[in-house]
Amino acid sequence: MTQIKASKCHIVVLVSSHGEKVGGGSDGAVYDFRGNPADKSKTGGWLGAGLALGVELSERICVMGISMNLVTYLVGNLHISSAKSATIVTNFMGTLNLLGLLGGFLADAKLGRYLTVVLSATITAIGVIILTLATTISGMRPPPCDNYRNLHHQCIEANGNQLALLYAALYTIALGGGGIKSNVSGFGSDQFDVSDPKEEKAMIFFFNRFYFCISIGSLFAVIVLVYVQDNVGRGWGYGISAGTMVLAVLVLLSGTPFYRFKKPRGSPLTVIWRVIFLAWKKRNQPYPSHPSLLNKYHEARVPHTEKFKCLDKAAILDDYAGSGENKNNPWIVSTVTQIEEVKMVLKLIPIWSTCILFWTVYSQISTFAIEQATFMKRNIGSFVVPSGSFSTFVFISILLFTSMNEKIFVPLARKLTHNPQGLTSLQRIGIGLVLSMVAMVAAAIVEKQRREFSIHHDAILSAFWLVPQFFLVGAGEAFAYVGQLEFFIREAPERMKSMSTGLFLSTLSMGFFVSSLLVSLVDKVTNKSWLRSNLNRGRLENFYWLLAVLVLLNFGVFLIFASRHQYKEQHYLGPDDSEEKELKSSNDVTAEKLGEKIAMEGP
Repeated sequence: MTQIKASKCHIVVLVSSHGEKVGGGSDGAVYDFRGNPADKSKTGGWLGAGLALGVELSERICVMGISMNLVTYLVGNLHISSAKSATIVTNFMGTLNLLGLLGGFLADAKLGRYLTVVLSATITAIGVIILTLATTISGMRPPPCDNYRNLHHQCIEANGNQLALLYAALYTIALGGGGIKSNVSGFGSDQFDVSDPKEEKAMIFFFNRFYFCISIGSLFAVIVLVYVQDNVGRGWGYGISAGTMVLAVLVLLSGTPFYRFKKPRGSPLTVIWRVIFLAWKKRNQPYPSHPSLLNKYHEARVPHTEKFKCLDKAAILDDYAGSGENKNNPWIVSTVTQIEEVKMVLKLIPIWSTCILFWTVYSQISTFAIEQATFMKRNIGSFVVPSGSFSTFVFISILLFTSMNEKIFVPLARKLTHNPQGLTSLQRIGIGLVLSMVAMVAAAIVEKQRREFSIHHDAILSAFWLVPQFFLVGAGEAFAYVGQLEFFIREAPERMKSMSTGLFLSTLSMGFFVSSLLVSLVDKVTNKSWLRSNLNRGRLENFYWLLAVLVLLNFGVFLIFASRHQYKEQHYLGPDDSEEKELKSSNDVTAEKLGEKIAMEGP
């Protein structure tokens, strides 16, 4: 076997003795399941990537089938208050997205993507099986109480022992789901070779199919599974999810001989931790007279900047750090490149902080908005639409506006701004924030009308009045999701792009946790008068107005940060040391295109 290096692009290509390319990418060689260089004709491609799509489809069916209808089970069957039920749901979703960081770290640092996905999918399957048992065993529920909405104080709320199995199930699912979410797309893209133009094009289509699977899985969950849960039984609904996940694990394992594998290269989080640790350790040392005296200043791939200057101390070459091989030991002294990469990550934090509130608004769709629907008329003829199925309008809106981006919004923006990109990532985020604010205004108006009709006119408003708020949140996600993903991927350092997905997922996580915090604070400050299990006795519209005001203030802060943000210039210089010879991998190239392709081509 020979190894050919393209000096300009720094792409490593492995060639077999017969001249057949069997692996490549700047992140190192590609292997088969036996650890040998992968044979391109027998591994990877759409066969391997398609099996990865199956895992993502199953994960969406499980998670959305649980999160979009769990609140009705907590309130209606376990007799938990609406506020507490909403907090349980948002904490579950927040933890799931937060654990995506852990899943990404484990895959990068030790396990690799394939093993992490297999273990995570298995854990998810176990969690859904436990959830099926928790909702099926009668001893895990308090005695039935038909009047829980009007006389909630007379109903027996589920106790700690009954909730223990439910919590165990939810957080087992969160642990597995986080690992799947952060790795399955990367593992799927590993099945394509970026140095092959045909495979690179197929890899872009893979991400379109990936997004399509997310949407299809979500729609199946909110239409079919929610109906089964409400009309057949929770055990049947969650049992279908469990069976789907078990099948996905078996299918994934059966395809092992056909995958291409990449060895873990170490987590970017380790680099960030080392730089911060060394900067703190050397905090009392004086700055050198000129930045050129910092470690490997002249070999840096990223130009030195004065921002966050305190981190420069991590690259100070004192007598100990500058002697012998110590200057090459990353735990003794950092390089300028490493420090500047950490600075680039820190520059993302202001925008990151203003993205959180969008997902706080989004979380209301799976909690209080579903509760609203249970108090409204949901009939289409003789058929009663399950309250959780109204989330269908969110996903329809997402698919519609994602497609409209290509046909209407992007071409129009190109004509108005003369920018080939059309809408920038920050502009997309801004549009998403505005739409989320309008959604909360619509939700507040509808809830006020619903409550007045119910109390003063003894009439039940149609649940289809909720469609505008679902539709607006979906439209907002079509802009905000793509904009945030594109922003974090494009603006992250070249070799820290794998962590950028984790940053994006953390905004979702924090959004759900902020929702839990807000609900708890509002419940305490208003003495439980706004958020009640009987919405007719509460003031849910005031909570929606509060969210609209918070989003408006947040949007003002976002405009300030966005106006000051300078988009990163793309640099393609050579490596400066052995640790930094990991240049743009196939996953990196695809990641840069992901946000654009979703917006430009749709599912």
